[in-house]
Amino acid sequence: MKKLLSMLLVAVMIMSLAGCASEEAPSNETGETEAETTGETTETETEAPAAEVITLRVAHNQTSLDNPYQFGLNKFAEEIARLSGGTIVAEVFPGTLGTNENELAMKLTTDSVDMVVASPGFMAGTGVQEFDLLSLLYLFDSFDHWETTIDGEFGDTMKDLIVEKTNNDFKVVGYYSSGVRNYYGKKPITVPSDSAGLNIRLQGSPVQQEFWKSAGANPISVGWAELYQALNTGTADAAENDHTNMMLQGHHTTDNGKYTSLTYHDYTTRLLLMNGHAFDKFTEEQQGWILEAAEASVAEERAVTYKMLDESRDKILADGGEINEVDLEAFKTLALPIQDKYAEENNLQDLLELTRK
Repeated sequence: MKKLLSMLLVAVMIMSLAGCASEEAPSNETGETEAETTGETTETETEAPAAEVITLRVAHNQTSLDNPYQFGLNKFAEEIARLSGGTIVAEVFPGTLGTNENELAMKLTTDSVDMVVASPGFMAGTGVQEFDLLSLLYLFDSFDHWETTIDGEFGDTMKDLIVEKTNNDFKVVGYYSSGVRNYYGKKPITVPSDSAGLNIRLQGSPVQQEFWKSAGANPISVGWAELYQALNTGTADAAENDHTNMMLQGHHTTDNGKYTSLTYHDYTTRLLLMNGHAFDKFTEEQQGWILEAAEASVAEERAVTYKMLDESRDKILADGGEINEVDLEAFKTLALPIQDKYAEENNLQDLLELTRK
């Protein structure tokens, strides 16, 4: 009897275990795995790698966020992100990587910055002397004249010269404007000789200093950051710059910056620079995006520059500054011989003629 009960108990246990196994693993007539029927990713499947994001560091030496350079580089950042689908992004640094233009521009050669705004004087200092031509006063008569020249054969020739003479260390991807510069000082002037005896703060360009010396003024060197104090204390009797930059610094509120005379002596050019070797490492498609974004950046910077010149002029007048017209022909008459002499001494007659077309 005991033997019979034992056999029955074993049989019940075997049937119970078989039923549990049947519940845990239901049959799949199609032969599909659970992952296949639910669409879930298995461990053997891999996701496509995310596209690498390239970050460009773009910079200028002006600390004001209202400066046209800032608007231009912000536009570059916006466009390069759009064109590349976010695979190339740009970070804009307004004066935070350096306010000394030459030192900032040289960082292109150390890969610590990818794009900068620099003056023609910087390029002349690296050995591309042809760029000193843009320091000549009264080279252009208007913004239209400047744009036609800088965006035409002259500008293209200068781009090629930079690549050739710097062994591709620098490459121009666009030309910014920095407005048109005028005299401002403790008294108005209408002809060059009115500036005789004035201590006028100038840039370091020899040809610009020669012009004002010919007019009878005394060129002096004062740092841009110290110029407000120099005008306020009388160290400088006068200076020269565009409406926007002098207004943003408050120069027109000083006794020696009150009078602006519309000499229109310098329609200025600024260079949007990259390292040519770094540019060449991009794919052809990426290079196209960079150049297209740079073109949009140039258009934005120029538009803001022109708009701000008008707004700044109104601000100068509203703050009590005075603005007067001058005898432009008298100033041009003084400038033309200096242009011809410089071109002849440096064998730049052909380039000078391109600006006079």
